[in-house]
Amino acid sequence: MVKINPKARDLVSCRSMINRNPTFGVFYGENPLEAPFPLLLLEMSLVILISRVVRLLLKPLRQPRVVSDVIGGIIVGPTVLGRSRSFTMNVFSDQGSFLVHNLGIMGFIYFLFVSGVKMDLGMLKTSGRKHLTLAAFGVIAPLVSVTIVAVLIRTRLDHELQKGSSIWGIATSMSITAFPVLYPILRELNLLSSEIGRTALNVSIITDTIGITAVMAFEAAKQGEAKSMAALWYVVSLIGFMVFTLTVVRKTMSWILQRTPEGKPVGQVYIIFILLAVMVMALASDFFGAAIANGPLWLGLAIPDGPPLGSTIVDKCETIMMEIFMPFAYASVGLYIDLFRLSDYWSSLSPLFILTMTGYVTKFLATLLTAHFLEMPFRDGLTLSLIMSLRGQVEYLLYLHWLDLKMLKLPSFSLMVLVSTLMTAVATPLFSTLYNPTRPYMVNKRRTIQHTAPNAELHLVACIHDQESVSWLINLLEVSNPTLSSPFVVYALHLVELLGRATPIFIDHEKHEKQYGEANYATVHSALKYYQETRGDFVRIHPFTAVSPRKSMYQDICELALVKKATLIILPFHTGSIDMNGNISHLVNTNILDHAPCSVAILVDKAQQRSQLMSRSIRGSTYHFAVLFLGGADAREALAYADRMAGNPDVSITVIRFLTENYERDDGLEKKLDDGLVTWFWVKNEANEQVIYREVVVRNGEETVSAIHAMNNDLYDLWIVGRTHGINPTLLEGLAHWSENQELGVIGDYVASVDFSSTASVLVLQQQVLRGQRSASR
Repeated sequence: MVKINPKARDLVSCRSMINRNPTFGVFYGENPLEAPFPLLLLEMSLVILISRVVRLLLKPLRQPRVVSDVIGGIIVGPTVLGRSRSFTMNVFSDQGSFLVHNLGIMGFIYFLFVSGVKMDLGMLKTSGRKHLTLAAFGVIAPLVSVTIVAVLIRTRLDHELQKGSSIWGIATSMSITAFPVLYPILRELNLLSSEIGRTALNVSIITDTIGITAVMAFEAAKQGEAKSMAALWYVVSLIGFMVFTLTVVRKTMSWILQRTPEGKPVGQVYIIFILLAVMVMALASDFFGAAIANGPLWLGLAIPDGPPLGSTIVDKCETIMMEIFMPFAYASVGLYIDLFRLSDYWSSLSPLFILTMTGYVTKFLATLLTAHFLEMPFRDGLTLSLIMSLRGQVEYLLYLHWLDLKMLKLPSFSLMVLVSTLMTAVATPLFSTLYNPTRPYMVNKRRTIQHTAPNAELHLVACIHDQESVSWLINLLEVSNPTLSSPFVVYALHLVELLGRATPIFIDHEKHEKQYGEANYATVHSALKYYQETRGDFVRIHPFTAVSPRKSMYQDICELALVKKATLIILPFHTGSIDMNGNISHLVNTNILDHAPCSVAILVDKAQQRSQLMSRSIRGSTYHFAVLFLGGADAREALAYADRMAGNPDVSITVIRFLTENYERDDGLEKKLDDGLVTWFWVKNEANEQVIYREVVVRNGEETVSAIHAMNNDLYDLWIVGRTHGINPTLLEGLAHWSENQELGVIGDYVASVDFSSTASVLVLQQQVLRGQRSASR
């Protein structure tokens, strides 16, 4: 008989042996959940399904993914589903919980590894005084306040929390805003490329550097409580581990990059090796007492971010990590939480609650006051303060670690997770409502072709996605007739999708020689430079590169147009989505049309036409352009642009104005503005034999299309058309269902379509929408 110590009786748990024999199914009276693999499949399906449902329900409330996933984890725990004894015994028994916790730890490990890959520690060198000041006061103020309050109420805290190392750990966690927490939330809300988003990421990288140092000090103090030599060996092993990472690991990554041909993906064998190294580093860091998550994080930091290595690693493992492993991580947190029992322990939890709220409130106020001292607008300072209050995955992993160290008990753990989640749940919808990254683009001053003086400089932002984009840009600039009295200032912006790193980059190549690893940019830059040399008196080109996420790429374009006081943004139309080469998508075009601080032109450049135009340019032949004038602000902008082209002796312009019978459903003001501009255009170009003006009267959209189709005789090289605003609805009656590409408008989409069978390119223009008109027009 086994004798059990009575004092340890409540620590003994009797478990049945795991059934390793295959089951034949419920129809044979067997329970498949007694086998580990069917149980794992059920848990995986349940956890992922619940997380997805909660995420769908909370999306209208602007809740970030981390909040909905934690709530999903709490639902499968003892708070909701776990209250059923049969559910717990069958699904999340000791055997099931063991699987969930281990898969959850793997999720946290790979999450921190990928976060490390995306982080750019080089930003520490470029951080300005504003970032350093915000980080310093945002850390020092809560650290000092929490420490002081903890000393004052020390006797009321749990025994383990009264220790100096525990107080230091709590104060540090309240002071730091972790980069791995901030980045996914800002990406969800499309704020990475915004001014506030960039500031928050810079500040968080600085605070993370402080936080990593503070966590090391905490671990050393904790290990030194039992035996002073343990702290010494911890520091020695930590230094050795860091030296190994910075030397051997870093050199290995450089060797891999050297063996990868430029413009080619990294070999599959290297990626597999690195992903296996994540688990090895986790084992090694845990073996040496450095905490299991430190190794993967340092490994990620040792890998160069961005293409080709960083982007390939993120692309290969981010989806399975976020969609499979991370739900288990949140479930492993939720299995410890029983919210209904918190009230039973409130008397012992209230001191800890006071500490946490002291830290959060102090950090919020310190960031807000520092932002005010740095003369940031109040709304921006308030937004930044809320962003720096966000908590998430790093804090949950830290609380699990404290639970293992017995620094926290289960009620204390539940309280810390609950407060952290509530802070993020409250702060996120608040700052997403307060801050509109597109607000600066809504200007009241006219920045259009129509309202630019004929003898003034014309500032253009031209978006480039590959080498082929340069040819259409040069062709368009040539036929647009730059002159000595009205030269073109072109801000050529090379667009690259942000992959394998977290922080967007904006490079002015006249100030920095830095390039972002793109294989084709040298060719693009050389072509633009050569064109400027040949047309230096008429065209000045300033090259830029924007590396940003697909959803926020339009912010870089609009910001450049706003700062440089551009009159027109020129965009290529591409049938695909953004890829590794930076091809621009419909999403980017649509966002720019919605938020641009000036007029916008979208060029549909047909591949076979490109070579034809180039050959014509060499022969000196005349271009034939057709302007489809359907009325409205966009049509007036198109006619104004065509008027500039009419000054080019190699360009022939045919303007077709569409009118309704008896001016049916015409807007009086729009009609008056149209008549004024058309009259001015005709009087100015009446003596120009290469300008033709005609009017066509139609009764509906079908007759409009028929009239355009009758002109399609391969004579024209370019169709110029206004997008949508101000068009008489009679002219488009019955055509709405034909349009597939909304950014081109109904007529622009028709003449660009395959059905139209034209080899000519299409230029669609939208006139600037002023601040007061924007809300009414959308």
